[in-house]
Amino acid sequence: MKKLALHWQILLGMAAGVIFALILTNFSWGAEFIGDWVKPFGNIFINALKLIAVPLILASLIKGISDLKDISKLSKMGARTIGIYIFTTVIAVSIGLGMVNLIKPGNAITAETQQDLIASYEGDASGVKANADKQRESGPLQALEDIVPDNIFAAASDNANMLQVIFFAIFFGIGLILIPEKEAKPVKDFFDGFNEVILKMIDLIMLTAPYGVFALLAALVVESPSTDLFAALAMYGVTVLIGLALMIGFYILLVWVVTKNKPSFFINGIAPAQLLAFSTSSSAATLPVTMERVEEHMGVSREVSSFVLPIGATINMDGTSLYQAVAAVFIAQAFGMDLSIGAQLGIIATATLASIGSAAVPGAGMVMLVIVLAQAGIPEAGLALIFAVDRPLDMCRTTVNVTGDAAVSLMVAKSVNKMGPPNVKEWDDDYHPDSNTGENKTELEKKEKA
Repeated sequence: MKKLALHWQILLGMAAGVIFALILTNFSWGAEFIGDWVKPFGNIFINALKLIAVPLILASLIKGISDLKDISKLSKMGARTIGIYIFTTVIAVSIGLGMVNLIKPGNAITAETQQDLIASYEGDASGVKANADKQRESGPLQALEDIVPDNIFAAASDNANMLQVIFFAIFFGIGLILIPEKEAKPVKDFFDGFNEVILKMIDLIMLTAPYGVFALLAALVVESPSTDLFAALAMYGVTVLIGLALMIGFYILLVWVVTKNKPSFFINGIAPAQLLAFSTSSSAATLPVTMERVEEHMGVSREVSSFVLPIGATINMDGTSLYQAVAAVFIAQAFGMDLSIGAQLGIIATATLASIGSAAVPGAGMVMLVIVLAQAGIPEAGLALIFAVDRPLDMCRTTVNVTGDAAVSLMVAKSVNKMGPPNVKEWDDDYHPDSNTGENKTELEKKEKA
């Protein structure tokens, strides 16, 4: 009997978790049982993925940059990567603003519902506001200053400092390029082997993915707020979801135009990573799977994926940016505020920059949203209006974040001629697919000589 593909196993695990939780909620002891005996397995699964996030970024980025063997290649790839990431983020925020102004979900929120939600969630809102105040009180160049760590071991001890780890890995990789090849070889060999070990650990962890997402979804169902609360915010949720769906469609269009691959190629290739992102709400936790999918199933060179994807998991938060735009205008509508064109253009700029500093972990977008609200002059107490539905929407926007990372890796790989047929695990400089046949030129030359 043929074994089910990983994404189908994950999908079945998610469905089973929801059904299991719905059944147990009919018993008085059901929620407590899931919280005590099921949810911990989901937490263990997420922790296992987070465990290898920093080692993966260190190993893959150092290996990827040192393999370039030329600083000019690094600058060329880096400029294209950052440029495309900023472009897609601006598009995402613009889509979000367009949808929220068209649907106007905030007009459906009654005054009574506003007061009930604020009373229920004002504690959570004030906590997020306090964290955001610390970031807002810092100087204009604080974000740039925070990129450079004063202690790499301290930075590597916290996944929230991923940008600092990436800076060190890039700096280290550049150093390897610049020293003589003979001296660099032992270090390169170490990181090559280290990278292979991390990839094997990913394979082992992913064997447990269906069980991990089962536990995560079961816990989410029993911890969700009442259905009445979801009904009151249904239009807001629908607006965000429509915007996110349009963004995924935009990615598919970009990949189709740039790489000439059919939409089904990209959709089937990234599906397991999307489902895992949906389950974990963490781009960082999903990063190992995203790298595996684009390399082995979409033909992206590891040289490209190990550079583009770790950076994308940190600075490319298109789903989060879109959500921040919708949430900001929704809260303004709920409070009866009419935002000017200038204020909404400010939201585009602030949400784009805020997404770059947003950590690739669940709920990080909520902290950055406070900064977006403050820039537009929207009452921060309105955060309480969206706490109830933030978790499921966080799952959806993380799916968009991961999809965007994969799409950009494909476009960058195509632009630097580092994209081949699927299931090519190892690349070398001699591999360049023929534009007409798709065959390896080295193999074509052998055939011609024969």
